[in-house]
Order: sequence, then structure tokens, then C-alpha cells
Amino acid sequence: MDDQRHDERPIGLFDSGVGGLTVLEAVARRFPEESFLYLGDTARVPYGTKSARTVERYTLQVADCLLRRGVKGLVVACNTASALGLAALRAQSPVPVIGVIEPGCRAAAAARPDGGQPARVGVIGTRSTVASGAYPYHLAMLDPSIQVISLACPLFVPLVEEGWVDHPAVRMIVTDTLTPLFTQRLDALILGCTHYPVLKGVIAETMGVRVALIDSSAAVADELSRHLGGLIAPAPRGAAQRLAFLVTDVADRFKETATRFISGIAVEAVEVVDL
Repeated sequence: MDDQRHDERPIGLFDSGVGGLTVLEAVARRFPEESFLYLGDTARVPYGTKSARTVERYTLQVADCLLRRGVKGLVVACNTASALGLAALRAQSPVPVIGVIEPGCRAAAAARPDGGQPARVGVIGTRSTVASGAYPYHLAMLDPSIQVISLACPLFVPLVEEGWVDHPAVRMIVTDTLTPLFTQRLDALILGCTHYPVLKGVIAETMGVRVALIDSSAAVADELSRHLGGLIAPAPRGAAQRLAFLVTDVADRFKETATRFISGIAVEAVEVVDL
């Protein structure tokens, strides 16, 4: 590729807090020559309980902060922001924007059962994400025969945020919450919140081996792969990866909580910014 099509600028990712770090880990490992700038809007977390209008406004403000830092692309590493703010952001952004919902839907649509019968896909997420109808909409665009069963799981985020992943109460809460899905004969279950992969083990045990769990992090990495070299110019070959972290509040808490979401990636210097 011509040297003029290389770009050392970072790719920006953002989430309402720390959940998007699961996406950061996936893309940072997949693209070791690319640099990434992550912003967690920790002053206003969670987005999942906010109105659509508020989430859209937050999404545009956070993205503007990253754009002012010179990013060459944006990854909305938050399901709620992807559901409620992505369209407005794409309409205004001067750089390509990737959300987490469309890639996750494509992965779920590919998890079809034997015999070619219509797939049954479950979606779990925050109240705002589920209420938006974004997942059923995009799944229907891919294949109208897909049957979608959605369920809000409002307790999952605070469990992860408080580090209760291995607490004895977690299995009971996850089982009780997912009970409405047990009889739905699902072929796939989309983890429609970037916090939920931290609970993937207990969710998988609860739902059983026949249900494919769709973690959007890997799907986003696939989507970014399609953009690099096309809409987004890749970093020069051999470039050293740089990871930087911004938050809107409580940097120390972010660093502490980050260890529950990513492994092998050091979160050291964290800058507090005003939006």
C-alpha cells in the first residue's frame, strides 16, 4: 500500500464507563500496530437508565472530545450509545464510525440452527438498549425470519462494576434474571452490553451448551478489519502500539475496575477530561 495511505493517528473508542474495555482488548490484540484512545464517561455512567435524547447528547459530546484529539476513526463501544446515539453521530462525524450492534447482529444471524429453520435469537441488555428495539430492527434487516426475544437485565452492570463476578449471589441473580429465556429454545444469545462478557462463564452455564453466546467485541474487531485499508487508513507497518485512557471522573476507580475487564493490558496513566 502507498505510504500516503498510512495514518499513525489513534482510533477512538468510548463507553459510558469501563464496559467498553472488553472491546478495546479485542481490537488492540487483533491490530497490534494500531494505536487506540479510550474515553470512559465515568461522570455520567450508566447510560442505560437515561432517556434517548440524553444518551444522544452524551454520545455527541464524548465523540467530539475524541475528534478534537485527532482520532482517525470512532468505535462506539457501548450498546446503549450505539442504539440511541449512533445515527446522529454518523450524520455529523468527519471520520468513520463503528457501533457494536450491527456487528453483533451479523454474528448472531450466522449462528443458524441445523436444518435451515428460522433462527431464534435472544438479546439481553440495559433497559434503554432493549427499549430502543435496535437489535430486533437490525436482525430483521439481515433476515426477517429471525425470531427475537429481548430481555432487560438491569442488575448485571452493577454486579460487574462492584466486582461481584465470583460472589455466590451472582449465579442466583443470573439464573433468576434469565429464567424467561429458558423455554425459548434459543439458538444464540447476544450479550447486548459490553459489561456482560465479564459474566460470560456463568451466563453460558445458565443457558446451556446449545445456545451460542454472541460477544460483540470479536464482531467489532471483524468490522474494524473491513474498514482498515479502506475507509480508515492503517498505521504504518511496524508501528508501535500506543494505548491512552481518558475519563470524565474518578480516574483511580477506573484503573481499579479496569482489571476486571481486560488482562495483559496495563492501564497506567489515566487523564481526567471535561467535555
